[in-house]
Amino acid sequence: MPTFSVFRHLLLKDFLDIIILTVFAYHLYVWLHQTKAFKALVGLLGLGIIYSVAQFWGLFLTTWVFQILWQVLIILIIILFQTEIRQVLEKVNPFYALGWNKTVGHIPWIESFSKNIFELGAQQIGALIIFQRKDRLREFISGGIPFEAEPTGELLVSIFQKNSPLHDGAMLIDNGKIFMAAAFLPMTFQEGLGKELGTRHRSAIGITERCDAWALVISEERGQVSLVRRGVLDLVPSPEVLTLKLKEILTPDRPDTTGRLQKTKHLLLNRWRIKLATLTIVSVVWFSFAGQQNVEISVEIPITIQNLPPQLEVDASIQNVLVTARGQRKDIGMLSPKNIKTNIDLSNVGLGRNNYFLNQQQLLLPNDRVEIIRIEPNNLTLNVWTKPD
Repeated sequence: MPTFSVFRHLLLKDFLDIIILTVFAYHLYVWLHQTKAFKALVGLLGLGIIYSVAQFWGLFLTTWVFQILWQVLIILIIILFQTEIRQVLEKVNPFYALGWNKTVGHIPWIESFSKNIFELGAQQIGALIIFQRKDRLREFISGGIPFEAEPTGELLVSIFQKNSPLHDGAMLIDNGKIFMAAAFLPMTFQEGLGKELGTRHRSAIGITERCDAWALVISEERGQVSLVRRGVLDLVPSPEVLTLKLKEILTPDRPDTTGRLQKTKHLLLNRWRIKLATLTIVSVVWFSFAGQQNVEISVEIPITIQNLPPQLEVDASIQNVLVTARGQRKDIGMLSPKNIKTNIDLSNVGLGRNNYFLNQQQLLLPNDRVEIIRIEPNNLTLNVWTKPD
C-alpha cells in the first residue's frame, strides 16, 4: 500500500535524521518553555498546519496568502525574538557545552549568609538576590550600581532595608562576590501566578526563565524565603536547607561518579513524556515529508522470457539484472523483485545469436512515476535453437 511504502527501505541515516531533529526540538522546548517566544512558536506551528492543509486541498488563494505571510513573519521573528535566538545559539556553542568557564573555589560565607537571609525574613525585609552561573546576566538587566564585596549580614541589611535607595532592585552575585546592586530584571510572562507574588517574585521567575541563574527571594509581607530555578519557585524551610542549596549553586561541580547505566536511565526517563511526545511529533512530520523525498534504490530482478515458440529452446547469457530506480519515497518503497519484471518478448525471435538492449520500456513497473536510472548489465544475449525431435 502506498501509505506504508514510506516505511520500507529506511536507512540508518533516516533514523539518525529523526533523532537529531528530536533532540533539537526537545531542547528548544526546554529552553523556550514558559516564555513569550514559546507561545509564538505554538502559534506559528498552528499557522504551519493550516498552510499544509491548504496546500494538500489545493486552496489556491489561502496558499498564496500564506506564502506572502511567511516572508514577513521571518523578519518579524528575528526582530521580536532576537534575545531568545541569541540564547539558543549560545547554548549550542561547543565551549558552553564543554563547560569551559571559570570555576569558584571554596566560599566560607555560605552558612552565615543563610542565617542572615532568614534573619532578614524574620524582620520582613524584602530582598532579591541573583546568583550568576554560566549565562551572563548583563544583557538581561537594566540600571544597577557596580559593587565588589562579600554579602555579609551588615551589607545585606544596609542594601535591602526599606529606607535604602538600593532596596527596590536586585543584588547580583558571581564568583562568590556581589558585583552589582539595585539592578532591574525582566518580569515573567507566566499567567495564573498567585496574587501574593509581587514584583520581586515575578522578576525572579522572569530572569531564571531566560538563563541558568538562580534567584533568592525574601517576601516583604510574609517573610518567606524562596529559591527560583528555571522559572519554578520553591519555598526554603530553614537555613540548613538553604545552605545545602547554595553549596550546589556556588561551589564547583564535583566529578560525576554516576555509572553509565544510571546516566542512560536518567537520560531516557527524565521528562520521558515530553521526550516521547517530541519524538512522536518529529516522526509524524518526518514521514509526512519523507513520502515526497526523491530517493534511489537498486533491486536485483530475474530475467523473464515471454512468448517463446514451443519448438524453440533458448540460453540466456545472464539470469539477473540490477535495476536502479529513482522517484518519490512513497513510490520507490513499493518496488521489489516481486512487482518488477522484465518483458523480453521472443514471439518473433530468430535462430542463432540474438542481442537485446535492456531499457525502461522492457520493464513492467507497479506505477509510471518511477524513473529507471540504469540497468546493469544492459546487454542480453540469447542463443536460440530448435528442439531436437
